[in-house]
Amino acid sequence: MSLFNNILVVLDPTADEQKALDRALELARRQGCKLTAFVSVYEFSYEMTTMLSGDERESMKHAVIKDRELWIANYLSAAREQGLDIAIKVVWHNRPFEAVVKAVLEDQYDLVIKGTHDHDVLKSMIFTPSDWHILRKCPCPVLLVKEHDWPEQGNIIAAVNAGSEKEHHLSLNQRIIEQAQQMAALLNAKVHLVNAYPGTPVNIAIEIPEFNPQEYNSTMQRHHKDAIFGLAKRYDIAAEQCHVLEGMPEDVIPKLARELDAEMVLIGTIGRTGLSAAIIGNTAEHVIDRLDCDVLALKPANFVCPLEKS
Repeated sequence: MSLFNNILVVLDPTADEQKALDRALELARRQGCKLTAFVSVYEFSYEMTTMLSGDERESMKHAVIKDRELWIANYLSAAREQGLDIAIKVVWHNRPFEAVVKAVLEDQYDLVIKGTHDHDVLKSMIFTPSDWHILRKCPCPVLLVKEHDWPEQGNIIAAVNAGSEKEHHLSLNQRIIEQAQQMAALLNAKVHLVNAYPGTPVNIAIEIPEFNPQEYNSTMQRHHKDAIFGLAKRYDIAAEQCHVLEGMPEDVIPKLARELDAEMVLIGTIGRTGLSAAIIGNTAEHVIDRLDCDVLALKPANFVCPLEKS
């Protein structure tokens, strides 16, 4: 059975190269699956055509959709000649991220693949990019593709929260590690576990004279090491492939990915939305913008898509 059977590939009409499609085709060649090349289109000039008849407006809409379908078909011609099963789906929608999530809900895709790029930090604080909306709201795993190749005998990093006893973290750790091992088997790669832990709180060290920062750090590190080695033993992962590092995840994970020249990082995202997302942000999003390799983002088992009832 394939790891992913039904994959939605989000194409970028503004890009010369379709990184997501290239990655999806590689997956299809390795494991066999159904691919759907997807684009959402919308012409804002359509809003200015209210003086036209309903038939004329529909004709304009269908012309735009048909043009985009022909554009996709041109990209797919070589792959289709090789016998790969690739469908085309073009939808009319003025919110691309919502179009993607609704397609997943309607057609039960088990993976979304999308190309990504660095986001301007200031703009990202004001306008949430489509990538981030998809990460927060998509119910299935999302593979965000960057420039890094998938070499043989490469390294895949599973980012876990091993020190937590909360049920949703334990469940997410399991999903991340199991998915990482399946990807590693598919790509002939090695799985590494990484766990970041916080350093000594500076304010406590200053305010409480008897507080021993060295002892605190040592205890914290030992707790996280015991936890990650326990996880590794359960999944037959060698101790030398476990990395417990002091610092914030958005600093630790990209640094380790560079050191290992990782081809992929798997990370959990709780899908925080609304005011908490605007103020606190999501760890996965901060990590993704600082990585040079692909990211596979997974949701908890009990995740409920906010668009499911809309």
